[in-house]
Amino acid sequence: MTTIRPNIREGILKLIQFLLSAVSIAASPAAAQVAEVKNGPVPDWVVRSDLLPVPDDAAGLVFLRRQDILVHLNDDGQFQYTGSRIKILHQNGLQIGNVAIRWNPAAGAPLVHAVKIYRQGEAIDVLKKASFEILRREDQLETGMLTGLLTAILHVPDLRVGDEIEVEFTTSTRDPNLGQNDAGVMLIGPTPPQGRVRIGLSWSQNQPPHIKMSPDMTTSARKGEHSVEFLFDNPKPLMPPKDAPARYQWQRTVEYSDFADWAAVSRHFWPLYVKAGEIAGRSPLKAEARRVMAANVTPLDRAKAALKLVQQDVRYIFVGLNGGNLKPAPADETWQRRFGDCKAKTVLLLALLSEMGIEGEAVLASNTGADDGLDERLPNPGLFDHVLVRARIGDATYYLDGTLPPVAPPSVEPVVPYKWLLPLSARGEALQGLGWVPAKQPDEITLYEIDARAGFAQPAKITSTTITRGIDGLRNYALYSGLVPSELEGIFRQQMTGDLWQSVDNVQWRYDEKARASVLKITGSGTIDWQDDGDGAKSYALPGGGFSPPERRARPADQDKDAPYSNKPEFNCRVTTIRLPVETRSRQWSFKKSYDTRLFGRNYYRAIELREGAIRMVRGSRVEKQEIDAASAQQDNAGIARFDNSMAWIFYDPAGQEPPPNNGQVPATYDLDWTADQVPCLAAPAADRPKEKAAP
Repeated sequence: MTTIRPNIREGILKLIQFLLSAVSIAASPAAAQVAEVKNGPVPDWVVRSDLLPVPDDAAGLVFLRRQDILVHLNDDGQFQYTGSRIKILHQNGLQIGNVAIRWNPAAGAPLVHAVKIYRQGEAIDVLKKASFEILRREDQLETGMLTGLLTAILHVPDLRVGDEIEVEFTTSTRDPNLGQNDAGVMLIGPTPPQGRVRIGLSWSQNQPPHIKMSPDMTTSARKGEHSVEFLFDNPKPLMPPKDAPARYQWQRTVEYSDFADWAAVSRHFWPLYVKAGEIAGRSPLKAEARRVMAANVTPLDRAKAALKLVQQDVRYIFVGLNGGNLKPAPADETWQRRFGDCKAKTVLLLALLSEMGIEGEAVLASNTGADDGLDERLPNPGLFDHVLVRARIGDATYYLDGTLPPVAPPSVEPVVPYKWLLPLSARGEALQGLGWVPAKQPDEITLYEIDARAGFAQPAKITSTTITRGIDGLRNYALYSGLVPSELEGIFRQQMTGDLWQSVDNVQWRYDEKARASVLKITGSGTIDWQDDGDGAKSYALPGGGFSPPERRARPADQDKDAPYSNKPEFNCRVTTIRLPVETRSRQWSFKKSYDTRLFGRNYYRAIELREGAIRMVRGSRVEKQEIDAASAQQDNAGIARFDNSMAWIFYDPAGQEPPPNNGQVPATYDLDWTADQVPCLAAPAADRPKEKAAP
């Protein structure tokens, strides 16, 4: 039986996405608002690729006679030309006639150069009879994000199989908050269509950027005095090594940046946060800080209260208009309107902490998990999408995230498992790596207590408790805290009834702030599916007791076999206790053996024991290595055949047998507080295990 995860209404599910929503620091608004599409000539810095002939045996949906994506940097900002001429080979390829251009109106209007159809030697100018329709689509409005992006749509009429369609346009990126600095990434995807693909970067005479290419691009680079470009004819598919860490996905990429190093990024953004954090002499925030100080004695309690104020009384809305994609809103403004994004909440929290004499700093982070290998990248603020506060309180450092629910207090480790952070300071800071160690507490514990004392033929009383920590626990808070008990109970009663559960009698949920865990408890009853093994013998597989065997770690011949294999860090625990029918005796029961195995950097543990009229089982699984080197993975492949993937079967034999061993190591669901910091979900260290009694 797996962890209980109800399908709550779609609207409620969307509400929780604010937990991981944040600003995309790479976007680029500016002052002027332009909500139109203009027509004009191709910029003089653009040189189109020659057309590649279509081979007689061309297959697939389309063939790229040319596709040019060219970026140009100058004193006015960053410009991108996209130009293609594509032969349509299949009816499904006609979808390419739905042309879409997306842009930020603050950066200036897109410039369309041509939309043409080539058919039997004739060039048809589509723009003479059709035009772009402009839409404003806030795709993430339900998550509290207002980007202001516009989309221009053109459905090319009368497009046919066999036609060639040509589309050319240029978009611009300008952000006064970046000054003269630009940064970005160009890439060719892993499986491009057949044909000619070209990417290029050029710059004005006084603006040479730093450039870094992935190794697979260096031999294809064609360098000019103020440019570099890469031309590929029929590029082969290039997939990243299977199961490798995320940094290995950086293939066929070209990075560019005007920032000298990460410290330059840190210095550049620091003044924006300092200025936004300045509060007026009569600011209501000063009075609010005094109120918090009066109600709380210690600096940590004051920081907790200030964080909760920002989390609870300032709702999350991302506004990417008028320079707000990079620039935080002033603290006073955010407090007055009582909404803001991660930047605004961070500045507000820093202002409150400063008023209370607590030193804090803004740190940039990546909520998408894309920071693996960030230290290998060129400095690019667009690789971050979140900002939070790091404060020094007493002798400890704490992380405070104003975008999380008000049950997430300051913590010595971020709730999201970041790998790299960039603190902002006047002197400039380097990237700071956060070391990783295996989790000390399970991310999730599922407890099943089955009371079958009434007998084999009678319904059993069932209690299921799920304890969830970390970001998933906070998601549960967002899901459940706004539901009235009757609604919560109705949802689970509808979804859980069946299989093991014949009735759900009560549902209780709470968020334990001391344990920092969501606790969901369901009680009810059901008929246990005892298997008839003949002659009165029976068997039953305990819920949550089995392991699926790990997958073999191997890669295709054309992939890097020396790349390490990655594990997603996790630690889960299943605890099942079944109280046995009172008419039976201990000697009539047996069960599958316990084991403690490690494969591919993961610890698989299961222990079963019969004691005090109940069979108790604890099953734990914890990742102990984030990465496994290729040689170790090959050794562990050989161990898969010996992996015990049996379910946690228990057996009843009325004839009786030798009682199973009992070492008193396996607790029941009711033996201890499973929300405690330390719970026995894995084997105890050898020094802590009780010594076995010597045989008489």
